[in-house]
Amino acid sequence: MGAAVIMVTVGIIQFFQGIAAVAEDEVFVGGINYVYKFDLTTWGWIHIILGVLVAIVGLALFTGAGWARVSAIVVAAISIVANFLWLPYYPGWSLLIIALDV
Repeated sequence: MGAAVIMVTVGIIQFFQGIAAVAEDEVFVGGINYVYKFDLTTWGWIHIILGVLVAIVGLALFTGAGWARVSAIVVAAISIVANFLWLPYYPGWSLLIIALDV
């Protein structure tokens, strides 16, 4: 039950983080040069899709679906990697989501 609540919370945070990136809000750090650099719109859509997936899997955990347990591990791992690569743009939210995913 606790994992489901955390998954839904992470999904919502990730979704809003993606919306902010697509809207090109002035919240994010600009002028970053590193290997995995995408524009904010691309990262925004990655976070929107990932946020929806995490929330759906979190809701499925509430129902006790067997597939949701394995999916939660896979989606949380993908979320950790995506937010690690997102660290240069907005470290605070990335670290929060990584901590909740672990």
